[in-house]
Amino acid sequence: MGADMAKRSNQKWKWYHLREILLHKADEEHPLSMAEIQDYLRELDIETDRKSVYDDLECLRQMGYDVVMEKQGRSYVYYLGSKEFELAECKLLADAVQASRFITEKKSKELIKKLTTFVSEYEARQLNRQLMLPGRIKSMNESIYYVVDELHRAIAENRQISFSYLQWNMAKELVEKKKKPYLVSPWNLILENENYYLLGYDGEEEKFKHYRVDKMKNIRILEEKRQGEDAFQNLDMEHFRQRTFSMFAGERKKVSLIFKEEMVGILLDRFGKEISLFPAEEPGYAICHVDVAVSEMFFAWVFSLGGAVKIQGPEDVKEAYIHAMKKGLDEYC
Repeated sequence: MGADMAKRSNQKWKWYHLREILLHKADEEHPLSMAEIQDYLRELDIETDRKSVYDDLECLRQMGYDVVMEKQGRSYVYYLGSKEFELAECKLLADAVQASRFITEKKSKELIKKLTTFVSEYEARQLNRQLMLPGRIKSMNESIYYVVDELHRAIAENRQISFSYLQWNMAKELVEKKKKPYLVSPWNLILENENYYLLGYDGEEEKFKHYRVDKMKNIRILEEKRQGEDAFQNLDMEHFRQRTFSMFAGERKKVSLIFKEEMVGILLDRFGKEISLFPAEEPGYAICHVDVAVSEMFFAWVFSLGGAVKIQGPEDVKEAYIHAMKKGLDEYC
């Protein structure tokens, strides 16, 4: 393509380039003068004059873009007011990407780089800040995104899948758990404990199982239709989630807890705002009655609060807690 033809081609895209200049080269803190806008257009081999730029800015307004014109000294400056994504929204998304364990470091950087295309080059620098996340271990499986995509496709097409499932060995390597491929009917994806899980129906055992998505590979979508539709329709997802993923997995019972009033936030975070709270006889303490699955993990949670939360009843749960604490102590004696 000759130079003259290239210029004519650029001229056709003038509105697009003008929008890109306002989006990436300007913001409220760094507005552009008319002369600066013209300079950027000339760098793109776009012929321009002030009147045509005024007309093009007005066209952008009519197309729905929030072109802001502000008086600065004796002249005017320009920038885009509202954008498809505001800086605060992009920061929130960037933080979520950085904080997600199942998103690898490499993919995190790629996604955040894409987010920078929605803001100015000045604002983009703020998206690359590093969150302080002590002990955060990111996934090492770069293919998880393609696995998730395949699972969604299988669910949408109502078809079974086969896959290899991995586990860690003592050499810190991910190896196949068994040589025979797993065969399941995929029904849902669950995000729990910062990991993605597949909820799949095992037709051979006639029950639902869950699989860590980042440990699945060699996904094949089969021709066979999914099994377990009736079971899925009757599945209590919240009960399944609590039974499968909650640290309180075990026999469910109504338990009374007595706690220091300053710990109320801990109780609400754990059991939800629907729980009822009652004043205790001892000043500064309160009581709540909650449904929990009694287990060693529940006891460990109570113990971790250092006496600020205690089991008041029933008696058999208190005795089970004491027994669990003694058993743990005996391991070190």
